[in-house]
Amino acid sequence: MDKMILTDDNNLLNLLVEAVATIPLNTIKFGRLSISALQYLLSCTHKKQKPFATTEYEVFRYCSILAAKQVSNDAYITLIKRLPTLEQLENENSMIKENEIITNRQEVSNKLKPLVKFIDFGQIKVQILTDIIEPLEITPTVTVYRHQIKSNNSEINYIRGIPSLYKFAYVWDKSSCGSKLIIEDNGKVIRAQYDCYFHQSVKVKMILENKGIFKWDVIIEKDCEYAWVGVCSSENFNYEIFAGSQHSGLVLGSNGCCFNSGDWVNNYCPPFKEGAKITVHLDMNKRTCAFTVNGIRYSEVSGWSNSPLKLSPAVSLCYPGRLRIQNCRKV
Repeated sequence: MDKMILTDDNNLLNLLVEAVATIPLNTIKFGRLSISALQYLLSCTHKKQKPFATTEYEVFRYCSILAAKQVSNDAYITLIKRLPTLEQLENENSMIKENEIITNRQEVSNKLKPLVKFIDFGQIKVQILTDIIEPLEITPTVTVYRHQIKSNNSEINYIRGIPSLYKFAYVWDKSSCGSKLIIEDNGKVIRAQYDCYFHQSVKVKMILENKGIFKWDVIIEKDCEYAWVGVCSSENFNYEIFAGSQHSGLVLGSNGCCFNSGDWVNNYCPPFKEGAKITVHLDMNKRTCAFTVNGIRYSEVSGWSNSPLKLSPAVSLCYPGRLRIQNCRKV
C-alpha cells in the first residue's frame, strides 16, 4: 500500500479505506498496517461523516503502539502496558496507571508525529487524557483539551464519523420489522404507529455470529407500556409479536424484568424510564448476555447460556414507543 500513489481519485484505495475503516483497529495485528497506510486511513476519515468502527482512544492507542514497534521491542511492550484497551479500563474499578519508563521516548514521539494531526483528542474522555495519555509525554497535543467537558457532553461520540461495526449494518432492518413499526432517522430510530396496541419487534441488519464480544446502546426516547431491548435470532422469528415470548428472543423491559420463551427473570434491575440508555453486552464466545442501564452494569442473565448461534440486536415496543440504536462495536 505504501508504494501506491495515494490520491483521492484512486478507486481501489478508496475501497480499501472504506473496508478497513469498518474493522476495529484493535483486531488488526500490529505490523499489518504500515505508518503510511494508517496515516492515509486516518486522513481520509478525519472529521468526516463516514462509517468508522474504532473509538478515538483506541485510534490513539493503536497509533502509539505501532509507532513504538517501529522504534524498539522494549518501547512496544511498555506502550502495550501503559495503554490498556477500553474493555480493560471498563473492567477496572479505577483508571489503570503505569509508571514504567518508555525507552526512546523521543523517537516514539517522532514516529507518532505524522499520525497525531489526524487524531481527534476532543473525542476522548478527559480522565483518559489526563490519567493515561498525558503522562506518556509522547505528544503535546492533548493538553489543548484539558478544559473539555467530561463524558456527559452529549455532543461527544468518542468515535470519529459515523460509529459503525460494519458499514450501515447496525440500522433497523425494514425486512425484519413489525408491520406497525416505522423506521426513521436513516435507520437509527424505530417508533410504533398510533394503532400499534400490542408489542411488535424489529432487529437490525447486523447478524452476530461465531466468536467475539459485542456491545451496543439503545436509548428510550419515548417510553410505552414497557419498552424491551435485547437480541433475537436472525432465523425463525416472528416480528409481529413480542420478542420475549419467543424461544430465540431475550429482552430486558423498562419494568426491570427479562423475558425469554415466555419465562421471566424478575427484578433483574430497577425499572427505567424515558431517556434511559441501555447497553447490551453480548458474549458470543460464552453465548451469554448482560445489560448496563444508565451506567450500572448488571450480571449475566441467568438461564440463557445456550443462545442461538446467530443473533441480532432487537427491540419490542408498542405505541407511543420510540427507540434509538447507536454505538455498536466489537470489543
